[in-house]
Amino acid sequence: MDKEALFQARTNPDFLKYLEETRVNSMKAQDIGLMYETLDSMLVLGLDEEDINKLYEQILKTSFSNVEKILTKHEKLKLEGDNLLYVRALYEHAIEKWSNENFKGAKELFFVIANIIEDEVLEKALNILIVFLASDIQLDDFYDTKVDLEADIDDEKYGYFIIKFRFDNQEFLDENRDILEKEYKNLKHLLGN
Repeated sequence: MDKEALFQARTNPDFLKYLEETRVNSMKAQDIGLMYETLDSMLVLGLDEEDINKLYEQILKTSFSNVEKILTKHEKLKLEGDNLLYVRALYEHAIEKWSNENFKGAKELFFVIANIIEDEVLEKALNILIVFLASDIQLDDFYDTKVDLEADIDDEKYGYFIIKFRFDNQEFLDENRDILEKEYKNLKHLLGN
């Protein structure tokens, strides 16, 4: 969206009314897809932060609640449909923890996600994040020095996640197997096993 289109959207009362109604209705219906669509629009337009935060909180509540229901059935989450958006919400929450220097909380959430998804690519990437979080690296430092910012994402579903690094993922995991095993041993209680 160019500046003119953004200005038009921000100042169009009908569009803003529609967006607000959609925000409220998506939250009532707990429609994760519509909530994210609305959130993304609100963020692009730079709308009211309080409304954005309320919507994001509802996205998290809905995601945690639905993930719990799925896990109760002893199923794993595939990165498709609403499940992709639930994983996105948990992942973004972990990134938020990391950005606030809550290394332990971020590591715990990445660990849980890695163990409840059915996707080898994302699972490996999450394990890489766990290794880095074990050293309490700052998110900005990690992003600037370890993430391949130029890499193309082959599959759209991975667009929400950091999966491309400045090194070979499998080699890195092989070289850091001891750290990862130690972290898994310390975190396994989170799975209720």
